[in-house]
Amino acid sequence: MNDFVMKSTRGKEMLSFLPGYYETSRVMKADMDAKGAELDSLYAAMDETLDQFFVKTATWGLDRWEAELGIPPEPGKPVEQRRALVESRLRGAGNFTGRLVKNVAESYDGGTVNVTFAPAEYSFTIRFVDTIGIPPNLEDLKAVIEEIKPAHMAVEYEFSYLLIRDIEGIKTLNQLEKIPLSKFAGGV
Repeated sequence: MNDFVMKSTRGKEMLSFLPGYYETSRVMKADMDAKGAELDSLYAAMDETLDQFFVKTATWGLDRWEAELGIPPEPGKPVEQRRALVESRLRGAGNFTGRLVKNVAESYDGGTVNVTFAPAEYSFTIRFVDTIGIPPNLEDLKAVIEEIKPAHMAVEYEFSYLLIRDIEGIKTLNQLEKIPLSKFAGGV
């Protein structure tokens, strides 16, 4: 009876390179499974390490990205918000333009952002188009915008909210109860 079940992906692959008569050997299957398990772990560690080289996939490597960019580490903050801060700091290099502000703001929000300038008032406005309510990491965005904008310019933020006229007859009462008040104009 040959009832040994191999679990290792790489162990099965290694066994396939051996002569066919080893396919029924419990000893060879166990040997290849043990060696394959070690290789599976090695490949997983290498893949995880490779993930740290890219902001969108970094986890434990975010500390290094933050240190490199002079961002104070906040390990308690959600990983997605930390990634957005790193990404916006990377995008924030160069001359101050509407495209730069748009790229930085969209890296935080993940949605569409419109940037309009009012040169006579020395100001610009960042309007969140796709996001309903206030984005969760707005304070981080404000800090980065303050760093990249010229000191003489003022910045305003505009948010989109749900209005009764937008949802009347479209959503049921049960659906409305599931939407947080912060998504409505005047909501807390």
